[in-house]
Amino acid sequence: MNKPMLTILAACTLAVGLAAPVAAQDWPQKNIRVIVPFGPGGGGDIIGRIVAQSLQEKLGQPVVVENRPGAGGTLGNEAVARADKDGYTLGVMTAGQIIAAAMSKSLRYDTLTAFDPVSLVATAGLMIVTRPDFPANNVKELIAAAKANPGKLSFASPGFGATQHFTGELFRQTADINILHVPFRTSPEAMAAVLGKQVDVLFDTVSALLGQVQSGQLKALAVTGKNRFPAVPDVPAAIESGMLPGYDVTTWYGIFAPRDVPPAIIAKLNKVINDSLAEDVVRERLTKAGVVVQGSSPEAFGKHLASELARWNAVREAAGIAQQ
Repeated sequence: MNKPMLTILAACTLAVGLAAPVAAQDWPQKNIRVIVPFGPGGGGDIIGRIVAQSLQEKLGQPVVVENRPGAGGTLGNEAVARADKDGYTLGVMTAGQIIAAAMSKSLRYDTLTAFDPVSLVATAGLMIVTRPDFPANNVKELIAAAKANPGKLSFASPGFGATQHFTGELFRQTADINILHVPFRTSPEAMAAVLGKQVDVLFDTVSALLGQVQSGQLKALAVTGKNRFPAVPDVPAAIESGMLPGYDVTTWYGIFAPRDVPPAIIAKLNKVINDSLAEDVVRERLTKAGVVVQGSSPEAFGKHLASELARWNAVREAAGIAQQ
């Protein structure tokens, strides 16, 4: 091979070796899109917009939030999975999308291989509530009532296959009780059913229930995480009852990208997000949204996604819920 050809080959090799770092160093050069797989106003939308604003301020390019609701969040996930792998399309991932993946046998992407995790952003508590005159005042008494009346008590959730539904299913399985699930379309409808004595207990997010609990309209029995939740510090964790070994459920929010985005861009995104989460103004906005700030490495978030999918798929199987 002649010398000019060797020189050309060497230059091409060097160019390939430098392409990824240079691309990451120059990124971003245009608008970034953040796909929220739910409608405006929900937890995923609120968290996504807080993160998007912070990214825009730190990266110096417009960050546009695009709502893509439908199919439990899986339509938005599919849009991310099919996007260009250049770092200009991101998505908001929640516990609800993982449960939707466990519920579905017809997804056109693989939840564990279609995405690059970027960072966990926050977690949020759920609460178990009932009407003020319901005989049980804590988890221990609720379980005792359910065991004394198998199949006669019921719990509500704002949707079949929702995080709240599976939180109740895991409670039922862990406590080994027979309690009927009654799904509703929205949180207000589920609350109205509890207050109207059509359903006995409701599992829902702290943010959805906080006002009614503080006003005394609903009685809080417990929060579902392993620790008490800052917004309701006087409400015990369900696990404190001693009746629910290992019971620990929080919903969560994170940022992800299509698989095979250059690692240097993922690392840059992760650093910018975690730097933002350390700032008082961002933490205050997230706290007001009813969540606890977390943050993570991409690797830790990826492990979290895998463990959550395995966990909720096991709950689905134990509940005898067929994939749809």
